[in-house]
Amino acid sequence: MDFLPGIARWAHLVAGITWIGLLYYFNLVQMPALKDAGADGTAAGITKHVAPRALFWFRWAAVATWVAGAWLLGKGFVDAFLLRDAYAAIGVGAWLGTIMLFNVWVLIWPNQQKILGMKPASDAEKAVARRVAMLASRTNMMLSIPMIFFMANGLSHRAIIGL
Repeated sequence: MDFLPGIARWAHLVAGITWIGLLYYFNLVQMPALKDAGADGTAAGITKHVAPRALFWFRWAAVATWVAGAWLLGKGFVDAFLLRDAYAAIGVGAWLGTIMLFNVWVLIWPNQQKILGMKPASDAEKAVARRVAMLASRTNMMLSIPMIFFMANGLSHRAIIGL
């Protein structure tokens, strides 16, 4: 049973790398590329084949990261979310990750389904969906910086105090 926390920590880190890596890919590579590809009419390959697959891994990596992190907190889950004592730093990271998870499932994914034609939407609805998804994704990118800091700080602090 001693190996389970190690597996959970590994899952948390690998899923987190996948999630944040795809977040940066969307914001720094795909969004600008889609703008250029839309201008010359070559965006279909990205929107039809790449984006749906990347979004699948993106949203489930977010869930896996959050669940593994919550499991790692164990008995300290409530203390972390209430920012109590030794759990305050990791709690800030947990809150940022929770906000980011919310953005993925409530703001980004439903709007991406409209943008990519997975759900019916008018051109006006797609324009709004693009704006909402882009703002939520950019917010997540900005939140990822302090979230990673607090996650790393919390992990090292937990190792020091033996949690």
